[in-house]
Amino acid sequence: MARIDWTAKLKKTRRLLAAAPVVLAVFGVAMAASSTPRPEIDRRAETVRSLTGGDLGARGLAAITGRMDPSQLAIALRHDPSERRAALYGLTPGWESLTLAGRPTLDFGATGLDAMKLNAATPNASGYLRVAAPFVFKPATAEDRRRALRCLTQGIYYEAALEPTEGQEAVAQVILNRVRDPNYPNSVCGVVFEGAERTTGCQFSFTCDGALAQAPVGWAWNRARLVAERALAGAVSARVGTATHYHADYVHPWWAPTLNKLTQIGAHIFYRWKGVYGEPAAFRQAYAGREPLIDEARFSRPRVQIASASDAQLALDQALANGESVMRTVEIDGQTRVVGVASLGGRRQATAADIAAINQRLAAFEAPAAPASDEPIRTAPPGVTTMDVEEVGRPAA
Repeated sequence: MARIDWTAKLKKTRRLLAAAPVVLAVFGVAMAASSTPRPEIDRRAETVRSLTGGDLGARGLAAITGRMDPSQLAIALRHDPSERRAALYGLTPGWESLTLAGRPTLDFGATGLDAMKLNAATPNASGYLRVAAPFVFKPATAEDRRRALRCLTQGIYYEAALEPTEGQEAVAQVILNRVRDPNYPNSVCGVVFEGAERTTGCQFSFTCDGALAQAPVGWAWNRARLVAERALAGAVSARVGTATHYHADYVHPWWAPTLNKLTQIGAHIFYRWKGVYGEPAAFRQAYAGREPLIDEARFSRPRVQIASASDAQLALDQALANGESVMRTVEIDGQTRVVGVASLGGRRQATAADIAAINQRLAAFEAPAAPASDEPIRTAPPGVTTMDVEEVGRPAA
């Protein structure tokens, strides 16, 4: 039986016990370091790096904004140091008071560039795109068919005459979607001319701004008519699906953030209702089959009272003399509006006599004036060298 060397084992044990505090200290530091929470700025930087792949250019920033909903994007834009406009916090200037003395704007900037920037920054909700069912067009009579086709053609022509064919098909799809939406009339003409009988509230601006007074261009009208015929026959615009709203890309309506932006075709941006109201099942309203008779002569006149500068001033003077205001506040469909006389500042269409007088003055201005016979010939002072000078903007003979 081997004999155990207790002296050697005792020395080895003492050395291990002496090194134990150092090992425990190192282990404690490692544990403390691993349990320390990472700074918030580090976590944010890591998130940005993973989203952008290290690209902080336009593509990387688009990857970040593409994950934002409209509310988050609006908050981010408020903190953009390059913005030079006041934060409106969801309020659209001019919406709370509509005055006929100046048509309100639906964009945030006077030039529309800010609106285009906001529209471009709003991501498409392509995940909510649903293909609409073909429109079931069963008019009661041939006259109802003619009226429906004309109203739909008018909507396409006056709203999107110069848009690509796909854009015109999208406008037709929006109109027919509204016919089947319980929130709107159940006829084509009813949808197109909704609100046209009122001073405010036109759903399509051409029905109340006097555009109908302009005769349509033949080739463009025929093109719009073909699109309308195909839509009534069941053709569907798959790119806009169940869209019920659209606007031009140079305006930013107050309602845009409340809907799902689907896509942009040409100059128009298309939206659908949020939630179940934008699903195909929600478009359950049946087509009436009867189309209302539209008084186009009435709707061809602008619903704005236009007056010359002198007439507007006369109306204002009379109102002030009677202790009244030429502008008055009325309530229309539960909304308060300011209505009254509008002045174009005295502008009017020039007559043939006006144009002739203008041309005569221009000809007199452009013709070189002949020197008077009794005008003394001026000579240069001594020491001054005369030089021929060509008039700027007028080439030498």
